[in-house]
Amino acid sequence: MFAEIVAMSVSYAVSISCMWTYLVATTSLEFLKSPAMIYYLISGCIQPLFARALFYEGITRIGVARAGPLRGSEPLFATAIAVIVFHEQPGWLVFLGTILIVGSLWLISGKRAGDAKWWLIDTIFPISAGLISAVSQSLRKQALKIIPDPFVAVAVVTTVSFILLLGFVLITKRAHQLRMPREGFIFYFCAALIATSAQVANFIALGRGQLSVIIPLLNTTPLFTVFFSAVFLHNVETVNLRIVFGAVLMVAGVVLITSR
Repeated sequence: MFAEIVAMSVSYAVSISCMWTYLVATTSLEFLKSPAMIYYLISGCIQPLFARALFYEGITRIGVARAGPLRGSEPLFATAIAVIVFHEQPGWLVFLGTILIVGSLWLISGKRAGDAKWWLIDTIFPISAGLISAVSQSLRKQALKIIPDPFVAVAVVTTVSFILLLGFVLITKRAHQLRMPREGFIFYFCAALIATSAQVANFIALGRGQLSVIIPLLNTTPLFTVFFSAVFLHNVETVNLRIVFGAVLMVAGVVLITSR
């Protein structure tokens, strides 16, 4: 938890600094009066902080081996919302690709853990995390229809999330966890720059593409995690046959979605 709080704090701080500096220098701040702000504010409140809280509670109750794959149900919820709310018509290739990606998440995230005692109702926590994330993305999609500017989106959502994170840190008396080794700062900073670029790309994709197509593709992060782990962390991380098969399924899902 210590490393995650530091990483999130640095990531949010860098993102906020870059985005607001750019907006103040190039844009009128009249967008702050737009109705889109309501969607961004709600989205920033529920994701990532609330969604992660539910996910962590799920890990505590049923273990990461079960909670991780259940959290990966977000593309299914996103596709349902896209069809019901945005009246999208994804087609059978998108549906099949989404199912393959969710299945690959089960394979990549799942582990063979001990049979700790847990209740079926406890699965509602990671599943709710997936649902909330899908709802949050839907709110962002709606906001982008009003203000199609990814820089505004990143700036507002990240600012809200950062304020909530600081509130959480202060209320739970974890301010001491914001300290980091000096030699580790450069890695956190570089990762924050990459994360900021990824956020901008995320909102560009949401604004231009269909929700039912974009969200499954955004959930392919484990594929790249597996690849870079095998390349850079081969002495620490083990890539087994199950993970490789999961990666193959994910690639197949991506191919189906993008070739619709």
